[in-house]
Amino acid sequence: MKIAMLSLSIQGAKVIAALREHFTDADVFLHADVEGFTDCTRFDRVIELVPTIFHKYKALVFVMPCGVIIRALADLPRDKHSDPAVIMLDVGGRYAVSLLSGHEGGANDLAVRISNAIGAEPVISTTSEAVKNIIAGVGCQRGIPADRLVEAIKGAAQQADIRIEDIRYIASADIKADEEGLIAAAKELDIPLRFIASDQIRNTRREFTCTKLAQEKVNLPAVSEPAALLAGQRTELILPKTSFNGITVALARENCSSLE
Repeated sequence: MKIAMLSLSIQGAKVIAALREHFTDADVFLHADVEGFTDCTRFDRVIELVPTIFHKYKALVFVMPCGVIIRALADLPRDKHSDPAVIMLDVGGRYAVSLLSGHEGGANDLAVRISNAIGAEPVISTTSEAVKNIIAGVGCQRGIPADRLVEAIKGAAQQADIRIEDIRYIASADIKADEEGLIAAAKELDIPLRFIASDQIRNTRREFTCTKLAQEKVNLPAVSEPAALLAGQRTELILPKTSFNGITVALARENCSSLE
């Protein structure tokens, strides 16, 4: 996916610099007034730049205010099947918002990838995704194959009497970001994979069951339960960590009843 990253400010440029460590082939566009950055294309007015690049990229990542993005896009969007994915990031790198072409164009998946890269919170409003309210937290030994992980997640769902289709995220600790079996399992199940920062797990005040093994092996108090709780909003455990032959799975539900 060819990606363009754009910002108007030095703060936004720093966010892009962090992203480029993970998206090394992205093209960067910075406002002419932003100093101290090389290997980028300069522009004077984003409202003039965007129409010239809109159809040249599969995704546009804007690190700037939403109002500016909306005015820059103007009447460019035509069809969700052909428009590029559009992501909005605040200059603090706190939220990655899937703004355009969320499902069909890949913006939802890209928002999660960006969030994993810099520790942001993905914001996905696509109805088919937003109604999903289960998060599967997973901890595992190194080298566990994908088929065993898929079997464990399905087993946990069966125990909790929930459908796989209701799982919004598979979540684990960031130390598992290169775990090939976990990545492949998420792909096979077609469920986005989120990684929670280790420091966030260590510092959270959420209650979960600590495990001596996780502390010894990965220097964390636990993995599956805190990952499930921290990967969503207003979460509560519906299945505490359950062992499946070297794999632990915990399920949390996001509680939206307080909004009704």
